[in-house]
Amino acid sequence: MEERGFLKLPIYLYHGDILMKLPLIHRDPFDRMLIAQAIAEDLIIIKADRKFKNYDVKVLEI
Repeated sequence: MEERGFLKLPIYLYHGDILMKLPLIHRDPFDRMLIAQAIAEDLIIIKADRKFKNYDVKVLEI
């Protein structure tokens, strides 16, 4: 993936801080961490899960 311009995004403590403040709309812990990271890093999530739109995060639906 790195050859195509994608970079790894480590999980930092401040991602966990944001995660703990998220409302429990989505119960999948992995998806909730993706949401927290996207909020913290001002990223766009590319995913087809409609529950993501209930959070203050940018989503590109596929």
